[in-house]
Parts: sequence; structure tokens; C-alpha cells
Amino acid sequence: MKIAVLDDYQNAVEKLHCNALLHAHDVTVFTQTMNEDQLAAALQDFDALVLIRERTEITASLLARLPRLRLISQTGKVSGHIDVQAATDAGVAIAEGVGDPTAPAELTWALIMAAYRKIPQYVAHMKAGRWQAASLDARYNTPGRSLQGDTLGIWSYGKLGKRVAGYGKAFGMDVVVWGREASRAQALADGYRVADSKQSFFAQADIVSLHLRLNAATTGTVTLEDLQAMKSSALLVNTSRAELLAPGALQQALAQGRPGYAALDVFETEPVTEDAWFLSADNVVATPHLGYVEQKGYEIYFRAAFENVASFFAGSPTNVCNPAALAKA
Repeated sequence: MKIAVLDDYQNAVEKLHCNALLHAHDVTVFTQTMNEDQLAAALQDFDALVLIRERTEITASLLARLPRLRLISQTGKVSGHIDVQAATDAGVAIAEGVGDPTAPAELTWALIMAAYRKIPQYVAHMKAGRWQAASLDARYNTPGRSLQGDTLGIWSYGKLGKRVAGYGKAFGMDVVVWGREASRAQALADGYRVADSKQSFFAQADIVSLHLRLNAATTGTVTLEDLQAMKSSALLVNTSRAELLAPGALQQALAQGRPGYAALDVFETEPVTEDAWFLSADNVVATPHLGYVEQKGYEIYFRAAFENVASFFAGSPTNVCNPAALAKA
């Protein structure tokens, strides 16, 4: 069968050990992002797609242009990037994979430390011949800060939030949690403080780290008013989903000085363009959605996705989230 792996920006898939799972199939790896017309033209002859998280949107209109397609194998869980009902109607099965919180949690902590100590800014200015300069703007040309004794706010105490809270505790931080009732109850049971309200959570935290899943209820849940409640010295960290913030809220809040800083790994449009506002902001540290982009994590993600492909074409579908599609195949 012909299998397409989409959006492998670093051409990393063919170097993975688990790549051997698809030795019996004809596999093509696409390294460039494509629009719908390009996808429809490039994927006409493929039986299955392997998606790298949410990098490609699979719409009803695209599915209608791929009549040969039988399977979408997802690395990690399916999110809003796939029209599941349209896939089901078209008889295209969707197989879900597995995830691991290790790499994104560690990336979150790396961003926190880098932003708090202004490491990227210092490095860039040192390369330009400026010693111990964090910015040419006097507002931001100030020393970084240590973490010990500061308050780390964790919104959503799930697998990721729990790990990041543990890192904060190890660094001597005061950890406070906000989220759903069950999330707050678990945090209390684990010995962490819980905020009295969302407003109190944003107001008291020196760092707010977002770890919510994106869905209809959480889209835009972080408002401009929430951000304006933060300290002028505070840091907002988002390694979860850009759409958790109300459109334009972070840019406006940073321009107004509350919070003072941001560290971002996720963006509304990816890949980002060179004119993205945050790339030239001295108070923003940004990475190109690296949370799950890590060697060991890739082996976990792709092994599960490739096993689902192999099982499907061997006649024993596994982890299919829309089983009704199988009856139409």
C-alpha cells in the first residue's frame, strides 16, 4: 500500500528505528507544508496518511478529492484538525496513537528558565558584540531572575501540569494550581496550593503556565482581562495551544505591560511567517512548536502510528476512533 507521512519538516521519520514497521509498504515522506490544492494533487494515489499531530488540517473538501484514501493514522490523539464525521462518511478510518508528557513538560521548563534569565536575548546580543545586554530597549535591558521563592501558576493539573508543578517544587517555587474542580482537588491532595478564583490565580503568579486541552469550552478561555491582572514582571508560558488565548489578547496585554513577558511554543498559524509580531519583541521567547519534537518521543509517537497502519492493512484494524467508517470501506 502507498503511505504518505505529512509535514516532516526535519525529514526525521525515515531515520527512526520504528520506520522498519512499514517495510512492506511504499512510504513517501513529505517535508513541506501544502495547501488543500497541493495536498489533493500530491495524495491522489495514496491509501493512507500518517499525520504528525495537527500540522495538516483534513477537511471534508479535501477528503472528497482523495477517493482512494482508506486510513488516517494519527500520531497522538485526534484533535479539531480532522473532520471526523466527513472521514466516517467517506469510509476513511482514523486510527489514534499515543502520547508522552515527558518532552513537552521538559520543553516548558526549558522555556521558563530561558525566559526568566533572558538567555536567548543575552546570547543574541553577545553574538552582536554587546556584552551582558538583554535588549537595546531600556525597559527590557534588565537582569534576569532566579526561580526560587517565586510563584508558579499551573492551569490544568493533568499529566503535563503535574510534571511541571514537580519541576517548580524542585526549584523551590511556590506552586499554585487552577483548573476544573477535579484538577484542583488532585493538586490539593498532592500538597499544592489552589487559587480561590481565576482572577486570584493570574494576579498572584509570577509565572503562569497553560496546560489545558483545546476544545470548544477552552477556546479563548484566557482573556485580555485575565492577562491584565498579571504582574508587570510576570511571565505567561504557552506550550499547549495558541487558541486557548482570545485572539489578539496576548499582543495587546504585552503592549500594555501586563504581563511583562511571554514564552511561546504554539501559534495560531504554523509555520509562522517572518513578519510575526512576537519574533521582534524583546519580551517574548519563542520556539517553533518543539514540545513533542524530540527523538525518544518521536519513536513512541510513530511506533504507535505505524503499528496502526500495519494492523489496518493486515486486516485487523486497531485503535480506530470512528469504527463506523470500517463498515463503509
